Amino acid sequence: MKILANDGMSKSGVNALEKAGLTIITDKVPQDQLIEYINKNQIDVILVRSATTVRTNLIDACPSIKIIGRGGVGMDNIDVEYARSKGIKVINTPGASSHSVAELVFAHFFGMARFLHDSNRNMPLEGESNFDGLKKNYAKGTELKGKTLGIIGFGRIGKATAKVGLGLGMNVLTNDKYDTPQHIEVEFFDGQKLNFDIKRVSIEELLQNSDFVSLHVPAQKEYIIGIKELEMMKTGSFLVNAARGGVVDEMAIVKALETGKLKGAALDVYEHEPKPEVQLLMNPNLSLTPHIGAATVEAQDRIGTELAEQIIELAKN
Repeated sequence: MKILANDGMSKSGVNALEKAGLTIITDKVPQDQLIEYINKNQIDVILVRSATTVRTNLIDACPSIKIIGRGGVGMDNIDVEYARSKGIKVINTPGASSHSVAELVFAHFFGMARFLHDSNRNMPLEGESNFDGLKKNYAKGTELKGKTLGIIGFGRIGKATAKVGLGLGMNVLTNDKYDTPQHIEVEFFDGQKLNFDIKRVSIEELLQNSDFVSLHVPAQKEYIIGIKELEMMKTGSFLVNAARGGVVDEMAIVKALETGKLKGAALDVYEHEPKPEVQLLMNPNLSLTPHIGAATVEAQDRIGTELAEQIIELAKN
């Protein structure tokens, strides 16, 4: 069985596949050359992350493909149902990157609450000439402890984000379209565990009462956070989108920052990747990262290992 990990794969995953006697190729093939490469090399399995897309044209043009794997949670870059209708197995790793994304969310929250995203820009420019001025500008930081965290979308990543918030002493509200249990268990370094029942509320109540809001929803046809929703939010609140591009109205967020409705906003994903709007890139009130929610060594190891285990099991059958 030949496997093409077109967006890369961790060493742990590669080793596991090779140990099982499978051939793993980690060459990066450009999207427009992918069909030719797969057919020429008779690739059985294609593994992708977020860069490569697997659409109906590729599925139809590459009859050798038996398995499509997504290293991560969302599979909006794969035509999943069409692939399955053709008898192709489609797999992913929904839990492997949850904690990594949650930590990035709080990296943004902490950075914005203490102005790190802005001070890191200005200290190299003005630290020597305007130290006291910068100190005054960044003197009114905000603590997260005791504040309310609103989580929109309470799947695996939403739950992981809630656990971090609870560990910081935050009150947690959630909103989810599925009526899932709101019970979570927080595990500490020494093996101790605490159980929490999280309050599920309407999106209106969540926005009106949250100091910090984080989105953890799949790709949508319409904005989850638009002009109307931003108007509902507490004045001076913070917003992070590390879910999917297009679930928030980015230009409405820029306006909400300008008016002071939002004190800070952060984006790890964008409506127009890989070329975000210039208005976003140049805005000093935004905290920005280039879609790195799952980009930790630990998460990539888990992703690679989980994909390998699933492929090995499928290969046996």
